[in-house]
Amino acid sequence: MKNESKDSITVVIPRRGINDEGRGKKHALFRLISAATTDYVWMQDDDVVPPQDAPPQDADLIILPLRMQSLSQSPSLLERLQIAEYAGLQQLTIETAMRSRAVLCSGANLIVRRERWLESYADLHPDIPSGDDMFLLESFKRRGLSVRAVADDRYAAIVRPLTSWSAFFRQRMRWAGKAPHYTDRDILLCGAIVLIMNILQICCPIILVVKFPIEYRLIKKRDPQVPLWLALLLEVLYPLYLLICLVGGFFRRQW
Repeated sequence: MKNESKDSITVVIPRRGINDEGRGKKHALFRLISAATTDYVWMQDDDVVPPQDAPPQDADLIILPLRMQSLSQSPSLLERLQIAEYAGLQQLTIETAMRSRAVLCSGANLIVRRERWLESYADLHPDIPSGDDMFLLESFKRRGLSVRAVADDRYAAIVRPLTSWSAFFRQRMRWAGKAPHYTDRDILLCGAIVLIMNILQICCPIILVVKFPIEYRLIKKRDPQVPLWLALLLEVLYPLYLLICLVGGFFRRQW
């Protein structure tokens, strides 16, 4: 883990798998951000390819874009499905934030006012291993702080898709396991709509006719290279893996 100063902003990179005095990533972030001397900190994951420059720091929380790219010249089907899904999630992140109803946030590429982050530390659920980004978003919204998203790809970091199905499902189950702790109305409403629409699709596949144009628009707006067949395959498979991850996430919380 390290802090790296870039003029008016400090880059904060907690290392993957960190066991910071036995207290995990959130405590490591607290130490790093407390040690910074700049008004803003730029949070990045240690496995992303970061952009060279930061946008103007004009909000308490600035959600920067992410772009998923495979290292392979011939990505697997799993990688391609993740790339398509990620594009849709990124566009949803940007559009909801621009409407002051942000529902997603990733600590892989995030700028935050240092003092405000420290004030929100108690809201990050230090007892839960992950989720510092989403809990931070909830805290900022609840406190009425300014949140904005940047769509400009000049500030996008590159993330890599997972290459095995087991790693993919473990990650998604970990994400799903945090859902019961969310309290933000917009996040809960968005999650409920997604869950209900996907359950309806399983029960009545004709729902696909309604869902697909909406979600395909999100994907194509963020990544025009995603082919129609891939987006359609993702749409067909998504309800099944969503339920698997929700059930798996619930049982992971019980262990």
